[in-house]
Amino acid sequence: MKISIVASRSQKAQNSLRILKKKYSEFITSFEEADVIVALGGDGFMLHTLHRFIPNSKSVFGMRRGTVGFLMNRYSDDDLIDRIKSSQITNLHPLKMEATTTKGKRYEALAINEVSLLRQTRQSARISVYINEQLKIEQLVGDGIMVATPAGSTAYNLSAHGPVLPLGSEILALTPISAFRPRRWKGAVIPASAKVRFRVQDCGKRPVSATADNFEVRDVDCVQIYEDKSVKLKLLFDPEHSLEDRIINEQFII
Repeated sequence: MKISIVASRSQKAQNSLRILKKKYSEFITSFEEADVIVALGGDGFMLHTLHRFIPNSKSVFGMRRGTVGFLMNRYSDDDLIDRIKSSQITNLHPLKMEATTTKGKRYEALAINEVSLLRQTRQSARISVYINEQLKIEQLVGDGIMVATPAGSTAYNLSAHGPVLPLGSEILALTPISAFRPRRWKGAVIPASAKVRFRVQDCGKRPVSATADNFEVRDVDCVQIYEDKSVKLKLLFDPEHSLEDRIINEQFII
């Protein structure tokens, strides 16, 4: 098995990188020739790594060397090759964001966790919500709104009181962010096949940004979101602690 190792800039991750490179030197190769990418860091670095290697369709085995490690395995410098060989694959499809600004510029980006719209100023955002081109909410007033994947449902989505979604459920979370109109709307669970469109109202007075993971577009006018089945991300997890188990366990944390 050929592996390549990447690490975040933290001292902990860099120290682990040196240890692993020395211990497994006979297995280490270039990114292009590697069968598996080993990522050392936290969830933010894992997202960065997955985005980086999307064009190469590489499997990624993460080990926690950061503060948050929901997408990571426990760290150990022992039996790395055997752990990778016995790991379970979790396939993820990212969200595709197509954003148009108030000046007519178009941007595209992929999101593994979520696509979120957020107000840019003290003025609350006013957003129309369409599902499959059907108007569902004429005017949502608040800080913003997001669409989250099952893998991302335990991140920002959960902090905004959105639901935790099981992997393989083929659903997405549509979650408002500090909304006070409609007053009783707490969000929705929609099929992964659904296409979501957000239209920003009164863009000049109430500017809104759109973010796909760590890619941000300012002053958006319209944002379309759908699951991109043409892209498959392959995460590797220890059998005793799969991502699916973590998502289930997250719902029982009090």
